[in-house]
Amino acid sequence: MRFLMCPPRYYGIEYEINPWMSRSQQSNSHLAAEQWRRLCHLLADRLGIPIELVEPRPGLPDMVFTANAGLVWRDKFISSRFRHDVRSGETPYFEQWFRARDYKILHPPEGYCFEGEGDLLLCGELGFAGYHIRSDVLAHQKIAEIIEREILSLELTSAWFYHLDTCFCPLRGGAALYYPPAFDAYALKVLHSHIPTLVAVPDEEARRFACNAVVAGAEVVMNDGCPKTRAELEALGFSVIEIPLGEFIKAGGSAKCLVLKVPHADAPDSN
Repeated sequence: MRFLMCPPRYYGIEYEINPWMSRSQQSNSHLAAEQWRRLCHLLADRLGIPIELVEPRPGLPDMVFTANAGLVWRDKFISSRFRHDVRSGETPYFEQWFRARDYKILHPPEGYCFEGEGDLLLCGELGFAGYHIRSDVLAHQKIAEIIEREILSLELTSAWFYHLDTCFCPLRGGAALYYPPAFDAYALKVLHSHIPTLVAVPDEEARRFACNAVVAGAEVVMNDGCPKTRAELEALGFSVIEIPLGEFIKAGGSAKCLVLKVPHADAPDSN
C-alpha cells in the first residue's frame, strides 16, 4: 500500500462549501505546512508507508485533500465528479497523475456526483458509501460493478459530516469508529447489522475529527484531543498516534482526508 498526498502550498480558505469553512477564519499557512509535514513523515518513517506526491496547483486550495480525488482499485482510477464547481478543477491533475502511471481512468455515471474515498470505504469485503450531501446514491451501483464488491449505501444527515470519512472509520478485525448522529436511522441499522464491533465517538471528539483517522494495521493516526476514542481503541488492541491537524479542520478535513490509498496494481486484494 502507498498513500498519495499533496503538499499544502496553495491551501487556504478561499470559499465556503461546508460549515467548517469560513473565509473570516483563515488557516495559518506556515502552521498548516508544518502539520502536513509531520503527518507525512510519521506515515513514512514511523509506519513505513511509501508516500507518493502530486504537484499542487494554484487556485485549487483543497487539492491537499487527496482522499476526495477518486478511488483506486487495482489498475483503475475512478475519478471523482465533485458536487461543487470550485473543486472540479482538481480532476484533470489527478487523472494526469494516474494516467502517467498506466492506470485506466474511469468515471461515475454521467450526471451523478461521487467524491472518491471521501465517501467510499471498505470494511472487510464490504464497501460502505455515503450519499446525500456530496455523492449521489445512484453512482454506487456503477462503482460496485467496477470494484466487484457489494456496496451498502448510508445516508448522511449532517452538513457538518458531509463525507463518510468524517463520521466512519473502518478498522481491522471487523471493527469501526462511527459517529451515530451523522447517519439516518436506516443507515445505523445497516452498520449495526454488518459490523461486529462499532465504537461510538462522542460529540466533542467527532468535531475534532476522531473518525477521520488513518489506519495501518494496528496503528491509528488521528487528530489530537480525542482521549475517549483513544482509550476505546487501545482497549481493542490498537496503538493510537495523535498529531495536531487543526489547520485542516478549518476546511473540514483531517488525517484521512489528506491521504488517498494507492494499492499496487499487482496486489488485487490489498485495498
